[in-house]
Amino acid sequence: MNANVSFFGDLLGTISERGRALLDLGRDRKPAGAARAAGLVELCERLLSGRGEASGVALAQEILTRYRALKTGERIAFFEALAATFGPDRARLERALAEYARHPGEASIAALHAASEPRRQELVRRLNLAPGATAALVGMRSALLDVLPRRADLSVVDRDFVHLFASWFNRGFLVLRRIDWSTPANVLEKIIRYEAVHAIRDWDDLRARVDSPDRRCYAFFHPALVDEPLIFVEVALTREVPEAIAPILAVKRAHTVDPARASVAVFYSISNCQPGLGGVSFGNFLIKQVVEEISRELPDLKTFVTLSPVPGFRAWLERERRAESPAALTPADRVALEALDGDGLEGDTARQAALRPVLAALAAHYFLVARSPKGRPLDPVARFHLGNGARLERINPFGDLSAKGIEQAAGLMVNYRYLLDDIEANHEAFFDKGQIVASPPVRKLLRADSAPKALVPG
Repeated sequence: MNANVSFFGDLLGTISERGRALLDLGRDRKPAGAARAAGLVELCERLLSGRGEASGVALAQEILTRYRALKTGERIAFFEALAATFGPDRARLERALAEYARHPGEASIAALHAASEPRRQELVRRLNLAPGATAALVGMRSALLDVLPRRADLSVVDRDFVHLFASWFNRGFLVLRRIDWSTPANVLEKIIRYEAVHAIRDWDDLRARVDSPDRRCYAFFHPALVDEPLIFVEVALTREVPEAIAPILAVKRAHTVDPARASVAVFYSISNCQPGLGGVSFGNFLIKQVVEEISRELPDLKTFVTLSPVPGFRAWLERERRAESPAALTPADRVALEALDGDGLEGDTARQAALRPVLAALAAHYFLVARSPKGRPLDPVARFHLGNGARLERINPFGDLSAKGIEQAAGLMVNYRYLLDDIEANHEAFFDKGQIVASPPVRKLLRADSAPKALVPG
């Protein structure tokens, strides 16, 4: 695959250089300041109005090259121009609306659909003609995401990126590859850099995760992003469903599990590698694809679970503690939760024992009752796994006693379970009805006075 990508990249590069000669796109003109953003907008207009293939490739490459030279403020000015001047062609849209009113039918509907599309989408498609453009456009959206929290008016540009990326990064285009010690070093280095859940300390730590007999790592790649993982999954083969992460992450373990005797596959880390693809679904059932891959190698494995962080739990808990009328806390809870304050929780078994039942009950409320203003579960990891068809299997107070685990989740971790026969039904229940599938032990943790919404028995 890499050889084919390299060949077509070289071919596009040749076309681009010939187009550059035709267009006189030399590198000697380097406008300064805000003029760079304005000049970029002019080139974008030329790209949209042109028809030649060679000139289009050259223009696209020139635009992306000049974009990379922009400073932060200039990039924001460029995004502002995309939002303000590259929306739908108003005159064309009005003509299409009038034609549809006069002659409603398939032809006028198609014309109306084409006229309503923002010009930004066609611009991004044409920019993608340049060699290496897909990676550059993913980087462009990453920069856009950085400014969106304070520039909501640019969300129209982001919607167009998401619309196009959803097609370009459809699951049908993704390739699943196993990562092991024979994987090229440049990819292994990216696994270390992109690990977002449990940091990889050094090469010995990486080797323990990808080269031990009872460990596996799988990554999804896209043909347009050579040797750039999009998402990767780390797996531990065990005899029991784990409730704590420390034994899994230990570099020097006293015993390893013979894969032939393992009964559980544990997905303990799932990392998205490309910030510019944040919020872009690669398609659901990615975990199912990994399950199927492991099952081909080890057909006797029957239990597939995660050991997942709960990154928003501590923040929710602290909001509850500060609230005058909390939704979940009782007066007794407030007293018990004082044991969270101060250092040394990781080594204080007495404090942990006092907190354990309180945290378990509150976690059940957090997952099964608490909702965002849009009616979705609060926890992003829960949304990912429930959306992929898992069920909430078990709540593990103090599953992660690292500083990060205590800061983000008061030490809490959970297991989600993937039952192959139920994945599609669970997925549909979650997305169509907002239902959460939970095991009986998790449901029993919920206090009688709580009122879960759309809870489905496991």
